Amino acid sequence: MSETPPELLRLRQSIDNIDAALIHLLAERFKATQSVGVLKARMDLPPADPAREERQIARLRDLADTAGLDPVFAEKFLTFVIAEVIHHHEQIAHEQAAGEQGETR
Repeated sequence: MSETPPELLRLRQSIDNIDAALIHLLAERFKATQSVGVLKARMDLPPADPAREERQIARLRDLADTAGLDPVFAEKFLTFVIAEVIHHHEQIAHEQAAGEQGETR
């Protein structure tokens, strides 16, 4: 078995660092969206905001295009993230409603 070329090791280390940064950025994004979910539940707003989601997708497609990233891939990625955020917001709203029902008993 041959030794891994140093250039390949360097590139892989760079990829590993980028992956770690992506995970940390996603964690920060989800912390912010959790706060949004709590606020929406408190204000009795719907978990999803289709108009904002549409604007965000268009904005990120443009950013992806400018950055040299496939806009279709960027949209798929953001759509996945948005779906997860909406799921979290639904859970928060459900927990909020359950807590309020418990208070009225």
